[in-house]
Amino acid sequence: MSTLIVLLPPREPAVPLQEWQWPELPFMLVDKAGQTQRAGRAALALLPRAAATVLVVAARDVLLLAATVPPLKGPKLRQALPNIVEDQLIQDPQGCHVAVDPAALPDGRRVLAVVDRAWFRAICDAFAAAGHRHLRAVPATRCLPPPLAAAAAVTDPAPAADEAVAEAEADAAPPPRPTAVAAVLGVAASVEPVLVEAGAQPDASGSPRLELAIARGALGEGFAAPAQRAAGTLAALAGGAPVELYELGEPGAEPQLASVKRTDVEPSGAAALLPGAAPLPFDTFARRALAERFDLCQFEFESQPWRFDRATLKRLRVPVALVAATLGVAVIGMNAHWWKLSRERDALSAQITETLLSAFPKTTTVLDPPAQMQRQLDQLRLAAGELSPNDFLALASGLSRSMGALPLNGIASLDYHDRRLDVGFKQGVTVDPDFTQRLARNGLAGEVDSSTGKWTIRSRS
Repeated sequence: MSTLIVLLPPREPAVPLQEWQWPELPFMLVDKAGQTQRAGRAALALLPRAAATVLVVAARDVLLLAATVPPLKGPKLRQALPNIVEDQLIQDPQGCHVAVDPAALPDGRRVLAVVDRAWFRAICDAFAAAGHRHLRAVPATRCLPPPLAAAAAVTDPAPAADEAVAEAEADAAPPPRPTAVAAVLGVAASVEPVLVEAGAQPDASGSPRLELAIARGALGEGFAAPAQRAAGTLAALAGGAPVELYELGEPGAEPQLASVKRTDVEPSGAAALLPGAAPLPFDTFARRALAERFDLCQFEFESQPWRFDRATLKRLRVPVALVAATLGVAVIGMNAHWWKLSRERDALSAQITETLLSAFPKTTTVLDPPAQMQRQLDQLRLAAGELSPNDFLALASGLSRSMGALPLNGIASLDYHDRRLDVGFKQGVTVDPDFTQRLARNGLAGEVDSSTGKWTIRSRS
């Protein structure tokens, strides 16, 4: 099963949803074995189709919170979530979509992801209209690599003596802050002149605004900041904790339009977005999104696979009843029509039998009334001296009238049996194609035997 991973651009709050224009989106397509098939940038309508699509939502469009969630499920949990996050939101919580992380934190709390419902609905509808049906959405902060310091602590445990000293020092000192992982996801879109006239404030410093994402454990956030202030902003958000800085690379090596090529790279090839940032390949970023279990498409945004359960049966109850009623009506109608035709057949057969017995009262056994009637009529014709259409003289007379241009002395053999006439022509006599039509005009039917060349002629009546 192929999977398409797409990095979504952040939403500009100053641009209404109706006027939003989708830029070219970075993507990566992998097959069911995990091998990269394609990678690059493409417009929404030109993205490759896949069995499943994973959307990486921009970090500053998702608010991650840790909260205690009551043990509810389904619609009840959906109704309770806005009340849980209400105190930490500025906008109306009813206008937000809240998703729950399936993995709980060590203290029992759950991570909640809050995203604007209208914006998220516009994203899902746009991808569904482009033919991407099975959607998943993950926060961009969950796609950042894990801290290297934590990995080193796991791979290189301290000796037993050092562990005792470390535990004593840990009891005396406050717990250290977890290492933060930050990444530069790209350059933020500049504010258009029309929006400046509407009241938006452009950056007067002239330095590019960077799209930044910072992850602190299971939580994280995103923001846009000028390049010259990005390092200080990240340090302030980390609160004194060490920060591992990355810069997201371009996807793949497919040809790009001039409008999407990076202009912030120095001629030497070194990235100039943020000094000291380690490169983060887009392949690594996308595979982290593929392995992430936190899906924002929950509740009304969840892709429902086909399941034959009680709820499905309840939804299909009316259509199944209509289909069953239609089949029942069709079966009853066909049986009623067959019963009507059988009654008509019996009535017609009785009428034919009655006619036969009334015309020929001496008939004792009736098996095939039409055939018996024909034989009785032939016997009456013979008794009256009339020729039957199947008699030799009638067939021979019709044959002579049908000869046309054929010579009468061209007949080599003439045999009569079983109410038919077998005619063989002499060698050298060619029967013209109109011979069959002349036979038909005289009430006869003729066919030729390809093996012997003889014609079989019988009455058409």
